Formats: sequence, C-alpha cells, structure tokens
Amino acid sequence: MGRAAEMTGTTPGFLRALGEHHLITPLRSDGGHRRYSRYQLRIAMRARDLVDRGTAIDAACRIVILEDQLEEALRINEQLRRPTRDPAPTADT
Repeated sequence: MGRAAEMTGTTPGFLRALGEHHLITPLRSDGGHRRYSRYQLRIAMRARDLVDRGTAIDAACRIVILEDQLEEALRINEQLRRPTRDPAPTADT
C-alpha cells in the first residue's frame, strides 16, 4: 500500500478512504496486503486531482464513478449508431 500511495502521490489513508467509498477495491495478497491494479491507481489519481481542487472525497468518488459511467454509455451509444454491415442483396424474383 505504501508503494501505491507513493505512485499516486497520496497517502495510505487516502487509498483506504477510496475503498471505503467503493471507488476501488484492491485485491489482497496471501499475507493480507492490498494489491492495486494500474487501472485502480489511475482512478485514485483522478480522485486525488479532484480532492486537491477542493472537492470532498465522497463527492470526488461519485464524480469519478459518474464520469466512467458516462464514458461507457457514450461508447455503447456510438457503437449502436454505427451502421451495420450492408444487408445481403435481395433476389429479384
């Protein structure tokens, strides 16, 4: 956890708080140590940036979650708007 805090420019307490707010849930090693993925560390840094700008941690977590949900919805919407392959030509009978 100390290394993850160092990598994200935060503290172990901040990372624990993100877990308490259900923003990130690290895996646990056999010894019980928290293991964060690179994706989770990027999320932690996004939350840290919001908190550094004065956003409360619970609000920062919610913002990050909503931004990710919006990005996914836009991606799905774009996929659905793309034209499907040209339909098979119909036989003139």
